[in-house]
Amino acid sequence: MRKFIRSCIGDKAFYKMVFLIAIPIMLQNALTNVVGLLDNVMVGQLGTNEMSGVSIANNLMFVFIIVCFGAVSGAGIFSAQYFGKGDMKGMGAAFRVKLYICTIVTLCSILIFLFFGDNLIGLYLHDVSGDVGDPTIALSESHNYLNIMLIGLPFLAFSMCYASTLREAGQTVLPMISGIIAVFVDLIFNYLLIFGHFGFPELGVKGAAIATVMSRFVEFMINVIYTHVKSAKYTYVKYTFNTPKVPGVLLKGVFTKGLPLVVNEALWVTSITFVTQCYSSRGLAAVSALNINSSITNVFNTFFLAMGSAVSIIVGQLLGSDKLEEAKTTTRKLIAFTFGITVVTSAMLALSSGFFPGLYNTEPIVKDLATKIILVNACFVPFQGICHSSYFALRSGGKTWLTFLFDSGLQWVAYVPIAYALSHFTTLPVIYVFAAASLSDVVKCFISLLFISKSNWAQNIVKE
Repeated sequence: MRKFIRSCIGDKAFYKMVFLIAIPIMLQNALTNVVGLLDNVMVGQLGTNEMSGVSIANNLMFVFIIVCFGAVSGAGIFSAQYFGKGDMKGMGAAFRVKLYICTIVTLCSILIFLFFGDNLIGLYLHDVSGDVGDPTIALSESHNYLNIMLIGLPFLAFSMCYASTLREAGQTVLPMISGIIAVFVDLIFNYLLIFGHFGFPELGVKGAAIATVMSRFVEFMINVIYTHVKSAKYTYVKYTFNTPKVPGVLLKGVFTKGLPLVVNEALWVTSITFVTQCYSSRGLAAVSALNINSSITNVFNTFFLAMGSAVSIIVGQLLGSDKLEEAKTTTRKLIAFTFGITVVTSAMLALSSGFFPGLYNTEPIVKDLATKIILVNACFVPFQGICHSSYFALRSGGKTWLTFLFDSGLQWVAYVPIAYALSHFTTLPVIYVFAAASLSDVVKCFISLLFISKSNWAQNIVKE
């Protein structure tokens, strides 16, 4: 046991390397989520209907974001390993694949939201006796918010392509800077446009959407301009736009290794939105309380989410350099480090559970429910952290079908059926339904560790 524990602890050089990669990502994500929390609180000052409407629209937008994330991640497996190998031509081709896939995803998403947006929003609105708020007003606010947000989808998708490729090339600072600038643009214009300060029009939720679109445009421009100005350093850019073609071997590799990631992310995020829809059967109070919970937990989850990105970069580059054994030992240390971080953040989240709901201008029943949900969620954060890092390690080795099975597979086998059955066939309060469904994270955690313990996941997928 002592030998195993020692194998999970790195030296100073190891943690220095991890911090150099992870801290910029953590800072960007943390600031983004803190500002997102402040945005959420500002919208929450408008009332329960407005907060619920924006929350529902953001649930739908979350599907788009995660599918794009899956798309860039699929090609990103090859980008990280090509960079570790020193093959800039291959890296440029992988970048081109990201741009093609995200273009398709963006166009399809815009069409779906334009023609079926109201129907999708309506799935989350239920007329529950004694509930807070008005579903009709919430639908109108959500519709207005979503339609404006569609303008920002191309900027968001292509910014993800550029930022992810920069990170895979070891440049984590620039995406952090562009993200920080973007969130300040979002925060400032939210304050000005939601409430109409300093002569700006008072636009409510429309103002919140406009501010978000502006911030995404700013982030996109910074990432694009920097990458092309520094093309002498990031030479993969020269090979990205010199031809529209994609090498057949790469296309086949992205399809076989990357498609499971896209499908996995799509199924995972639809499971989340489906379960949220199940929770919404308990009324707008549940929708609002879950919105408060997600806003604050996103801030605390920043740390293990950043560690997932660090795992992807570090392990991917080691595998591309053909250092398979070092990749395995490094993965154990990264997962152990993630666990330590999540234990601390879990405790901090629990301690803050009673404070943050009080910042919202909503009914006492919503605040009380949000506090309980945050406490329950805090109990599962360490399990989520281990799953997240394990997922990125397995993904870096090309075991995408394996990640598909234990990630979205378990979501639909356990998480979704539990939430659906308890919300539709019982009268249990939403807090108990939420707790029961979250138990699937514990099962997923142990399965992910079982997969990591196997020796055949670490593979060099760009080796000649």
